Amino acid sequence: MTPEQKKNYSRQLNALLELVNDIYGTEKMVLKAGKLEALSLIRSHKPELQLLGLQRLIYENPTIKEIPSEQQIPGLIEELEDVLAEILARRSLEESIEHKIKTRIEERHEEYMQEIKRQVIKEVGGVENSYTLKKYAQMEIMYAQNLSRSALELLRPASLEEIVGQEKAVKALISKLASPHPPHVILYGPPGVGKTTAARLALREVKKIKHSPFAADAPFVEVDGSTLRWDPREIANPLIGSVHDPIYQGARRDLVEGGVPEPKLGLVSEAHGGILFIDEIGEMDLSLQSKLLKVLEDKKVFFDSAYYDAADTQVPKYIKMLFEKGAPADFILIAATTRPPDSISPALRSRCSAVYFEPLTPPEIENIVTAAAKKLKIKLDPAAAQLVSRYTNEGRQAVNLLVDAYGRALYENHKKGKSKASLCISAKLMQEVLQSNRLFPLAQTKIHYKTEPGKVIALGVQGFTGTVIEIEAIAFPSSNGKGTMRFNETAGSMARDSVFVAASVLRWLTGTDLQGYDLHLNVIGGGNIDGPSAGAAIFLAILSAIRELPVRQDCAITGELSLRGQLKPVGGLTEKIYGARLAGIKKVVVPSENKDDIEHRFPDMKIVPANDVFDLLPHFFHGNALHGLLKKEATLRVSNR
Repeated sequence: MTPEQKKNYSRQLNALLELVNDIYGTEKMVLKAGKLEALSLIRSHKPELQLLGLQRLIYENPTIKEIPSEQQIPGLIEELEDVLAEILARRSLEESIEHKIKTRIEERHEEYMQEIKRQVIKEVGGVENSYTLKKYAQMEIMYAQNLSRSALELLRPASLEEIVGQEKAVKALISKLASPHPPHVILYGPPGVGKTTAARLALREVKKIKHSPFAADAPFVEVDGSTLRWDPREIANPLIGSVHDPIYQGARRDLVEGGVPEPKLGLVSEAHGGILFIDEIGEMDLSLQSKLLKVLEDKKVFFDSAYYDAADTQVPKYIKMLFEKGAPADFILIAATTRPPDSISPALRSRCSAVYFEPLTPPEIENIVTAAAKKLKIKLDPAAAQLVSRYTNEGRQAVNLLVDAYGRALYENHKKGKSKASLCISAKLMQEVLQSNRLFPLAQTKIHYKTEPGKVIALGVQGFTGTVIEIEAIAFPSSNGKGTMRFNETAGSMARDSVFVAASVLRWLTGTDLQGYDLHLNVIGGGNIDGPSAGAAIFLAILSAIRELPVRQDCAITGELSLRGQLKPVGGLTEKIYGARLAGIKKVVVPSENKDDIEHRFPDMKIVPANDVFDLLPHFFHGNALHGLLKKEATLRVSNR
């Protein structure tokens, strides 16, 4: 055995010896080794003798006499390690079991002591003691202390007339609730436009009508759908209600003793006879939406429990009634969402009437800010209100910005020693607030009143608001007659298809083959065009690039283009025109079939209907020469077919 091997074996054996010492303790190990005639062996400096001593100690066998050979040492060390590992595992398990037994005994003892305390309290005649009375006094003090009302509470519309920009939506909502047979309603619209306030005030208004189905004390129960979660185990359901079983879910003690389950009513029963308002219902689990749908159909909530026994005489009458007849839940649902309709369960959506709240316009935001300033009794620079309208289209956010500026102005006046009467919200102060909130103007694209070749303004939709899309094109004659075409990949497959349709329409009308050009189309900003509504704009951009004709930049276009050059209707017209208005565009060309959708809704905008590409040209190109040329060429080409 080499010195290095001897040193290595000694380290391993010493480690094993320390482990044995940890298991038994020093005194117990020394006594045990003495009885097994192993004490002198484990103190030896020879690895083979140390190993023999450890064998006797671990196996508790003093009859082991054979001194291991050098070749046997590694294998025997490994065996001892396995034995010690098994001993440690068994010891750990025993300690765990002992701990659980001790904990269980302590819990039972605590329960027993609590039961005795409750009995003593009942005998004394009450549940109050010095501790509970002290807590009660603290709560009384807290209830007596009130801060001033929050800004949103103070500035919230107090009447339907104060809800700005939603006259049509409010009228539609009230007319539905005023019916002797009111339907369930879903309010769609962007955030911060007054959906929740309109629902609350609408109930108050409808109660004044004689034939209203709502009583004077009809409840308005409000809940946020994003906080509601469906538990598949049905242990708890604050919306629908649930059953607390006597064993696992802690029903009342007097019911537990009789093994009687206790139904817990949910918000649908709390809203019985009134309105249940669920905000952000689009965030609610679809399974919970299905549960709600069942309640809407039955107008009751039925409970079930394996612990319920109809023949049990210990069951209270009200519990028996809830299990056999169900809990009343006859209410009108008003739900609100900032999501599109397809985020709501189709079955639930089909049973509800829809009311759409419009995005707020800049003048309406200015009116909201001005009215809020009057309620706060502060002076407001009109330029500050205009500034807010450029950065947000949410009434709630506009009010928050005003309150933020109000707080800043108060603080600055305090530092300067000025009175509140001299306070004024200036445009400069509001600009600082906007910058601190990291807000950017809603209309990033600045429209100018000049012409530019190869560039057309299209319109898109983002949620409940519209946006301006700048489409540009540039064309170069191909040297070999095999032109190429490049287009943004991020714009989407539908937009790419619109490029090919536009190319076909151009060839059909003028005979121009794009194979003779290297064409590059670009959607500025890399936006995604969801759908074919940019087809007409893409056609105009290609035509302008090929013929090198300047396009007017103060007019926008939306519409799908067919292979025959017809302009087909598209969706989201209201949102798109709203986006054009934000960008400063006053003229929008739309498909003729869409005219009825938006007629009289935008009196400050010039909405021009168009049937085909010929109707588009006068609005985007100066002069009628191009229009006549295209019409002549198209007539010739059609007559030659």
